[in-house]
Amino acid sequence: MKVILLSDVEKVGIAGAVKNVADGFARNFLIPRRLAQQATPEALKWVEKTQEKRKQQREQQVQQLRDQAAKMNGTSLSFTRKAGDAGKLFGSVGKSDIVDSLKASGYTVDKNSVMLPAAIKEVGDSEVEIRLHPEAVAKVKVSVLARS
Repeated sequence: MKVILLSDVEKVGIAGAVKNVADGFARNFLIPRRLAQQATPEALKWVEKTQEKRKQQREQQVQQLRDQAAKMNGTSLSFTRKAGDAGKLFGSVGKSDIVDSLKASGYTVDKNSVMLPAAIKEVGDSEVEIRLHPEAVAKVKVSVLARS
């Protein structure tokens, strides 16, 4: 079934794109959640008219995210956690800890933007990637210090 995406859908496409998807996927997922609409001739005309405006808005949004990533790049975050003799933490530093610390530093970041494969469970320095957009990525230094 041919549909017009009304919102960005991961692994399908961006808003305004005309895509061919499985009938069941369109009827059971995309259309009920108002992520897409069926591609009728009238809807296709509407897409053509609004395409330039959407492109400009997307470029502006990506540029803002790039600027935010540039400011955030190199930011250093420090955490103090209880640790054993070997440097193993009794707890961990996870995505939510990093998001909260960035928020305290003045950056608003979604938890899913923090690319942390596993929680940090050892004392030391790590570099964590913050992916605001595929084209806007920042690297943040995370230091974990031991507390007795």
